[in-house]
Amino acid sequence: MAQQQQISLPAKLINGGIAGMVGVTCVFPIDLAKTRLQNQRSGQQLYRNMMDCLIKTVKSEGYFGMYRGAAVNLTLVTPEKAIKLAANDFFRHQLSKDGGKLTVFKEMLAGCCAGMCQVIVTTPMEMLKIQLQDAGRLGKTRLKAGPAAALRSYNASPITRELLNTKGVTGLYRGLGATLMRDMPFSVVYFPLFAHLHQLGQHSSGDPSVPFYWSFMSGCMAGCVAAVAVSPCDGQSLSRQALLLTPLSVFHSRKILKKEGPGAFLKGASCRALVIAPLFGIAQVVYFVGVGEFLLGYSPYNIYSA
Repeated sequence: MAQQQQISLPAKLINGGIAGMVGVTCVFPIDLAKTRLQNQRSGQQLYRNMMDCLIKTVKSEGYFGMYRGAAVNLTLVTPEKAIKLAANDFFRHQLSKDGGKLTVFKEMLAGCCAGMCQVIVTTPMEMLKIQLQDAGRLGKTRLKAGPAAALRSYNASPITRELLNTKGVTGLYRGLGATLMRDMPFSVVYFPLFAHLHQLGQHSSGDPSVPFYWSFMSGCMAGCVAAVAVSPCDGQSLSRQALLLTPLSVFHSRKILKKEGPGAFLKGASCRALVIAPLFGIAQVVYFVGVGEFLLGYSPYNIYSA
């Protein structure tokens, strides 16, 4: 069993990376709209809804404007999905070594550990991704300050240099606490829910295989529920990172509540669900296809049926 675990881990990392790249390419425009909607402030609303945001983005920035920051996002999502999916499998395996069936608590614990591992590695690029996605909205405001100021908002290099020069490496981890509050609960909700939904699609106890469409539906349903559940934390995390505000504690939510009301915590919730649901649905299908096992010449190994 140990040998099987060792030879399957590289394949799982490959599967997770490929799954993330395919998924994010499909849903990135919706993710961009979600980010811009969440970063709007009262009295400065440029977009009415997701569709309005996409239409105005295409008109003002062209078709490829919908993929602004996609390179950073692809670079982020590849290790994010690889770490999150593989780490969840790893911790599930470690927690089931006694031979018994995983309890819901252990499944939640495995998801929590996977989310924590992923956040520590991917937080810097998450911040850069949000900066670039929001650049279009900020660029319109900065046009008043001159073309040079507007141009800077569309380029990743000045943003990165500014962060490193003014805040150092620790500046890339601003909002780490709020990001942990978002991604760890998401993994706690998502992975156990997906595992149970996915198990319902098994043909029989003797045949644990699951149709690909059931994996897709399970990923979509679990992703949608988890996305809505942690949407308040997602809005708080974005508001702290995206505009390079002065350092704030995770209790920044009190300020949001007082200034914008309870509705601010669900701002962009529908967009987030529309992003996460298909993203994780596609990712889980690709993950279970076993591209990594094929490339490395291994036999597919599904820890959910272990």
